Amino acid sequence: KAAASKAEELGISKRNENLHFAQLKGMADTLSLGLKSAGFQVSKYLPFGPLEKVIPYLLRRAEENKGLLLASSADRLLI
Repeated sequence: KAAASKAEELGISKRNENLHFAQLKGMADTLSLGLKSAGFQVSKYLPFGPLEKVIPYLLRRAEENKGLLLASSADRLLI
């Protein structure tokens, strides 16, 4: 929301090819749905590869997003 507001404040169009939001699939899906509904370009990414490389990455991302996940019951239901 803050990044979207800042872009609008700076006069950057929602359809500007250089403005794009991306999130790990399953993390804060309600946020990306809201951004998409507001007209922003949004992508979800899905990491893949050997488990010994993917699991540590996913654990780091979960730790980084712990506060967000704990704060949103809607996202907990989606994950």
